[in-house]
Amino acid sequence: MPTTSDFERMLRGVTLRVTRPRVAVLSAVHGHPHAETDSIIGVVRADLGEVSHQAVYDVLRVLTAKGLLRRIEPPGSVARYEARVGDNHHHIVCRSCGFIADVDCAVGTAPCLTAADDHGFVIDEAEVVYWGLCPECSNHH
Repeated sequence: MPTTSDFERMLRGVTLRVTRPRVAVLSAVHGHPHAETDSIIGVVRADLGEVSHQAVYDVLRVLTAKGLLRRIEPPGSVARYEARVGDNHHHIVCRSCGFIADVDCAVGTAPCLTAADDHGFVIDEAEVVYWGLCPECSNHH
């Protein structure tokens, strides 16, 4: 887990001012991969005290735009955030409990899949979501 000074360096590296909410949000997402916004708000509030929903939403948006976080939204799920960025990995989602895990690219680097017809696009990312039951849920069915 990165330290506060690591988070400060990350923010400066993308030319963002270091603020307590930004550091707290980065820390929350690093500590809770695939967390939804409400969970992140809870973790940030436990760290900093009262912080508005809007402040956390704004920080999430800025950190995602600057490439420090990745926003994912599997079909049927709320938006979730993770700190693993830049490697075009995929996800596996449990249909029962909603648990999400990372899945590395099957072939090489981004976009790691070749479209049958790229329609002239320069493709730089592919998103794959695997669905199934996690081990715990499959043992209960």
